[in-house]
Amino acid sequence: MTLFYEPGIDRAAELGEALGEEFRGATSFAELTQFVVTDRNVQLVVLGPGVSLHEALAFTGQQRLIRPTLGVVLLRDQLDVAALAEAIRVGVREVVDAGDANGIRTACIRSLDVSRQFGPSPQTVAPTMPVAAEKVERQGQIVTVFAGKGGCGKSTISTNLAVALAANGSRKVCLIDLDLSFGDIAIMLQLVPDRSMVDAIPMVGRLDETGMRSLLTSYCTGVDTLLAPAGPADGERVNRELVAEILELARAHFDFIVIDTPPFFSDQVLAALDVSDFYILIATPDVPSLKNLRLTLDMFDLLEYAKENRVVVLNRADARVGLTQSDIERVVRTPIQGHVPSTRDVPVSINRGVPIIVEDPGHAVSKAIREIAEVGLGLGPTPPPQVQSHASGGRRRGGFSLRLGR
Repeated sequence: MTLFYEPGIDRAAELGEALGEEFRGATSFAELTQFVVTDRNVQLVVLGPGVSLHEALAFTGQQRLIRPTLGVVLLRDQLDVAALAEAIRVGVREVVDAGDANGIRTACIRSLDVSRQFGPSPQTVAPTMPVAAEKVERQGQIVTVFAGKGGCGKSTISTNLAVALAANGSRKVCLIDLDLSFGDIAIMLQLVPDRSMVDAIPMVGRLDETGMRSLLTSYCTGVDTLLAPAGPADGERVNRELVAEILELARAHFDFIVIDTPPFFSDQVLAALDVSDFYILIATPDVPSLKNLRLTLDMFDLLEYAKENRVVVLNRADARVGLTQSDIERVVRTPIQGHVPSTRDVPVSINRGVPIIVEDPGHAVSKAIREIAEVGLGLGPTPPPQVQSHASGGRRRGGFSLRLGR
């Protein structure tokens, strides 16, 4: 079902003709919101050009959190680039010229198709069905690693954390590189990116376990990777809906999904954050990084991401840069739960293509990463990786090979 709201009566009648007959009009924003709340079959909301941008973005941002399958199409008399970027960022599916009737109808069809791919709405599920019957065999937890500034060590922590969570193969972990333009997971693990997220594009809307497996590159026992595209242009083809579909499927087949991200809020990153169980927020002890961490926390508050699920980690925590622990916590106004020490051994391990938690399980950095898993994610004692000399399941760039065993 489609809802439409345009405060101008004459304009509402004009745009209603463009929408056709399959819609229900609202006379106010309050009525529109009430329709959305009471009718779970609503799949699309079209907001007319008379709706202020502020109201449209606030409504979309709220619905993105409570009704992620609901599409919003925004009509504008003038298409402003800045407004377009802001609209897409908060979750508006399409922004369309209000004078383009064909464009409006096409955008609505595309949005409804996306909503239908998410499956039936809660209203269509028989209320007598036991909750347990709806659950899949495995309900993996999504851990997104994020920093608002580049160079903080997100990818290093992501790769090492994935290995730690696998616990020598006792858990199944999927490491996803969501830095779609400049991802580093492949090079850091010395994997050849024969397959990447862009290969899922032809399967959008019908991705299944077999299709998912075809995208993965194995790193070691318990850890599979979904690599970023080889070039930035390919990364632009991966949209929010595809990311959401991949994560929904990954939950059913992995115990943990660790997501490495770019240092900014993209539509794809927001899709991951929206469904994450834990947020690992990284900063280094320098003023620009701490400032960006504070802004990130403010943004998380605005998006209503649970505070109890945030794990703030200070990387290179013991670097002598003139800031004390109390100085840092005063700037970010939140406790630091993880402290990863500074050492030249980390860049050395990166250049070798071996996570330090594998190369030296007893290293202080390795212990700090395991502590993030044990305390920050509440997993309890996590055994150090055991190194074996035989080759891993993933094809590597060079002659180096590694596998973790039980």
